[in-house]
Amino acid sequence: MSEKYKEGLNRNQQLLFPPSLDEYVDENNPVRAIDDYVSLLDLKRLGFSDTSKSLSGQKSYAPKLLLKIYIYGYLNKIRSSRNLEKENSRNIELMWLTAGLKPTYKTIADFRKDNPKALKQVFKEFILLCKGIGLIGGEIVGLDGAFLRANASKNTLIMKRTVDESIKQVESSIEEYLTTLEYSDEETVTNKLSKNLPKNLDKLLKKTQV
Repeated sequence: MSEKYKEGLNRNQQLLFPPSLDEYVDENNPVRAIDDYVSLLDLKRLGFSDTSKSLSGQKSYAPKLLLKIYIYGYLNKIRSSRNLEKENSRNIELMWLTAGLKPTYKTIADFRKDNPKALKQVFKEFILLCKGIGLIGGEIVGLDGAFLRANASKNTLIMKRTVDESIKQVESSIEEYLTTLEYSDEETVTNKLSKNLPKNLDKLLKKTQV
């Protein structure tokens, strides 16, 4: 390669000290705030369903893990459970947030279906908390996880001080996001079913009439 340009790493070369996942996520990255915030929540008290009982007999994914994925999805406008699953396999921030765990889109979608009211409440409180302590305008900027953790106890006070109009805007945005997710997930299921249908339905109908 020309000496004019920078060269990347040799993909086949083994590194003696490969960087850890944590090194890819700087201290001010919003995912650290999401991680800290969710760790403080009592999900049982908030009304989230218990995911510990898996029908397949395998260990299930913790509700807090799935909640982190949804908060990240809301902040980054990822509008379907399938896209959340995809991002979790290639997005360094989500890989860090989920500690490398990879729930399927069905698991992610089922969590939303089972916890609509609780999800709305957590989304609202998290966004209003960030707004109230000056960490968020239209977008999250300069978010520091330690700072958020230190200020989380002010949540109730901040909620009371927040202007009603701001709360309505947040609630409207959350409602729109969850509705879009529901529509996208239903469309995915419909498309999957349609692909499994016989191409020639007339032949099928004739067979059933014989």
